[in-house]
Amino acid sequence: MHTNQTNLTRGYLIALASTAVLSTTAIFIRHLTQAYHLPALVLAFWRDVFVVLTLLPVLGFLRPAAFRVRHQDMAYLIGYGIVLAVFNALWALSVALNGAAIATVLVCSSAAFTALLGWWLLREPLGWVKLLAVALSLGGCLLVSDALELSVWRTNMLSILVGITTGLLYAVYSLMGRSASQRGLNPWTTLFYTFTFAAVLLLFVNLLPGNMLPGAAARPVDLFWLGGALDGWGILFLLAAGPTVVGFGLYSVSLGLLPSSVANLIATLEPAFTVVSAYFLLGESLNETQITGSLMLLASVAFLRIYEGWSGGRIEAKRTRAIEPLPEGLGK
Repeated sequence: MHTNQTNLTRGYLIALASTAVLSTTAIFIRHLTQAYHLPALVLAFWRDVFVVLTLLPVLGFLRPAAFRVRHQDMAYLIGYGIVLAVFNALWALSVALNGAAIATVLVCSSAAFTALLGWWLLREPLGWVKLLAVALSLGGCLLVSDALELSVWRTNMLSILVGITTGLLYAVYSLMGRSASQRGLNPWTTLFYTFTFAAVLLLFVNLLPGNMLPGAAARPVDLFWLGGALDGWGILFLLAAGPTVVGFGLYSVSLGLLPSSVANLIATLEPAFTVVSAYFLLGESLNETQITGSLMLLASVAFLRIYEGWSGGRIEAKRTRAIEPLPEGLGK
């Protein structure tokens, strides 16, 4: 039981580190889209490509065996990569249709989806404590994103459906990561192949004729939107090689230690980390509503961890009492 509690604590710390790192990606993306007007799906494509180019020499030098995957696992990783690519594409589309605030709230629905699907598909426990934590996280996302104004919800049902689908897909991504760990796949192997297949699919999406999706390349030449802007390419590479590789890599590691629902719940702290980072790094304002929402997000994770520690301690105490030797003379 002590080992289980230790792994649980490690999982929480790794998931928190992953969320903190991933929260900085919004700052990179915001700069690239505002300063260079880089289309969202073009950005997503090059982000995935640079992730692969970063992992290729690192794994090749440190862990060449990581490239060897069983045939049945390769088919699974292709599907996993497709889920990642479709999530990235729909996330960009949701931001375009709903705006950043509503898109963020809708993707936070992944916490509820993951809890329900994890209970149904992976037999993960689902009790009142986890449901309360999910409710707190959803409320926190609502406040952090400044989505209380009714005016920001004036959109059509298709836009809302796209946003909710991003939450569902992120839940599926989390469940597949947990399943990959249960298959015995190395998390960095999983990361390399999923981003490889996602990059291939996003290349295909960007090459579709007729500018079918918002944020995609209108012409093949638009894939090289940044042209000779070396600083822009450098920032894009830093986005991939830094927070994306480290953030997604740590998230994959945490899925080997935590139930997918718990790891995903911790990931909903990302909006809180983002607004705090933007406050300190970009000088953006942080209002009382966002502070309250951030505290709710933190409370959801802290409450769940405290309860799990208390529950695990009770189970360990009962087990210890059960194996204690009987006083001398009573066992004869």
